[in-house]
Amino acid sequence: MRVASRAVLGVFALSACALFLISTSTHSQPDALGLGVAGGALTQTGVRGRSMQTHAKKPSRRFRAIMEKVEKKPYKAMEAISLLKEVASAKFRETYELHANLNIDPRKATQNLRTTVVLPKGTGKEVSVAVLCKDEDAKEMKAAGADVAGFQDLIDDIGKGELNFDRLITTPDLMPQIARLGRVLGPKGLMPSIKSGTVTTDPSATIKEIKGGRLELRADRKGVVHIPFGKVDFSEEDLLENLKAIQDAIEANKPSDIKKVYWKSAYLTTSMGPGLQLDLSAFNMKDYA
Repeated sequence: MRVASRAVLGVFALSACALFLISTSTHSQPDALGLGVAGGALTQTGVRGRSMQTHAKKPSRRFRAIMEKVEKKPYKAMEAISLLKEVASAKFRETYELHANLNIDPRKATQNLRTTVVLPKGTGKEVSVAVLCKDEDAKEMKAAGADVAGFQDLIDDIGKGELNFDRLITTPDLMPQIARLGRVLGPKGLMPSIKSGTVTTDPSATIKEIKGGRLELRADRKGVVHIPFGKVDFSEEDLLENLKAIQDAIEANKPSDIKKVYWKSAYLTTSMGPGLQLDLSAFNMKDYA
């Protein structure tokens, strides 16, 4: 009897579900994402079968004014820099950025682009540098420009998650001392490494380079390089000089097994600006204007 009762209850439950689905289908036709069409409007199914109408956000007046000045064409480098400076209207110092899609496969060891570049005109940003060194060398490191320098105290601060710096430098002999801190430093991109130039035998020189505008240049897993190269209050000539330095660094580190086109596409933008495609035929020929 108990088994029979459970079977009857199961049949009633299935019937109720079927009736509910039929009734809701007369009001909306949901797709795989929970979206449906009701009376010609895009709706999203809500709690208890209710539908919430959704609307695309209307472009702002600022955005429309910017896009009126942008042409659908590839730009020469100087032309793009000038236009981005003209339309920059944010209430903070916007940063110029290069986003370059390279024809590489970072999964291959020979095509994993990672190097450093020194921007001749600087980054326009104050960079805080910490140096993991022996306590007796801390005074010398601070004289060279380090914001933080030391040994055990710095290790303890890092272990507690107190990362009050933008770059961490150390020497090869001290790397084993911070290897266990990789789980704290790694996700923040702060783990010193030889490839990034932050494990060095001359930390004083490295501090000055980083303070002067040295950046790490690397491709992400899709082969795209994202790198800043100045601020909107830089002169156009200074921005171009920095961009040239990045181009030269990318070209100098072209993998030897790349025989085809190296640059697939490249865009310049600012923090709040549009993305402008570069004319690569002119860019590769160093025709910037």
